[in-house]
Amino acid sequence: MKKQTAIFFYVLGFYVILQFTWWGYHLVDLTTEIEPEKTNLSKKIFMIFSEGMVFFLILMFGLWKIRSAIRKELLLSQKQNNFLLSVTHELKTPLAANKLYLQTILKRNLELEKRNDLLEKAISENQRLEAMIDNILNASRLENQVFVIHKEIINLSQLIRNICERYNKYLQLDIIQVQNDENIYIEGDLFMMETILNNLVENSLKYAGKINPITIYAEKNELGRLLIGVKDLGGGVPLEFRKEIFNKFTRLGNEDTRTQKGTGLGLFIVAEFVRIQNGKIIYKDNKPSGANFEITF
Repeated sequence: MKKQTAIFFYVLGFYVILQFTWWGYHLVDLTTEIEPEKTNLSKKIFMIFSEGMVFFLILMFGLWKIRSAIRKELLLSQKQNNFLLSVTHELKTPLAANKLYLQTILKRNLELEKRNDLLEKAISENQRLEAMIDNILNASRLENQVFVIHKEIINLSQLIRNICERYNKYLQLDIIQVQNDENIYIEGDLFMMETILNNLVENSLKYAGKINPITIYAEKNELGRLLIGVKDLGGGVPLEFRKEIFNKFTRLGNEDTRTQKGTGLGLFIVAEFVRIQNGKIIYKDNKPSGANFEITF
């Protein structure tokens, strides 16, 4: 809560409580003057205090709810401002990279292999830009509840392998690993399933880095349920963030000192896409270290 808003709210709350107490005192005093008999007087004073206490508790509850609502609105406003700043930076980065690649191709007489390499990098940056815009659009659609699910039989094992190969080629590193049974099929929305896995991998790359391996896994447990997840060997999620990591605009760390890229929409979209497909996602600590986001269908 901002300082000026907080001062105004607390002064107003104190004034309301003071007035309530003052009118209660006068009501008791007036009753004492009107009612001479002590028996009836005691009953009426008790009734005044009882009803006054009920109204007082309702008043305090109302003030507490107003205070909580104000705090939530201010926090959401701050997150939205941070989101706009993050999006601006995130959009400029691939655009600047593409501009540099294209200018290099135009201004220099490059060999065909080098030229193709720069074009592939430009395409990769463009794909990153598309994925970012898709996340923003998906979050807006989820907020407005306009998503329509298109179910089909999906070869999940093949989908995971394709995502693994694509990321390893883009990163030019073999850090994305696959750990799943062969020929696992699931009935679901292909776009949603691919978005879920992409966002979880992006989240691990963002916070665990490109040094330690990241594992995409899919298996059936002893109850016959399908477990899908992405785990890494990074620092994991601090305790104070675990309750809100699937909320919109939530990003780990201090906003002023954070170095990780992102918009705070990835895990929110993951959680919503899982929910729409009647699944459940949880965060678990990975062993020996890191994060493990596990989905159960």
